Amino acid sequence: MSSLDYATALARYEEVVAGHPDLKVKGKANKYTSINGNMFSALQKDGVLTVRLSEAEKRAYNDEHGTGDVVSYGSVMRGYVYVTPEIWEDDDVLRQMFNQCVEYAKTLKPKPTKKT
Repeated sequence: MSSLDYATALARYEEVVAGHPDLKVKGKANKYTSINGNMFSALQKDGVLTVRLSEAEKRAYNDEHGTGDVVSYGSVMRGYVYVTPEIWEDDDVLRQMFNQCVEYAKTLKPKPTKKT
């Protein structure tokens, strides 16, 4: 789905996340962002970015872009959508979409972290 190689996609992802000084890209092998213990975006190893939206936003996005459920390691990731190549290439739309998923993540109930 991504038109970017992984290194380019990772650099682009880090650039978008950098627009939020309170956030950082986490993970060694699998890059992601989270707020209050809730992951809300992830960069897959094939350079595909997935973001978490509210159920209504997810349905509207999938209808508009013809995308389907995000499947990772054999499981459907509830609330996630694939970021299309067209959005990856449009800086303003990509940042707007990322801002939308950040705002949604802030509404989720905090989860305790497993790290001590």
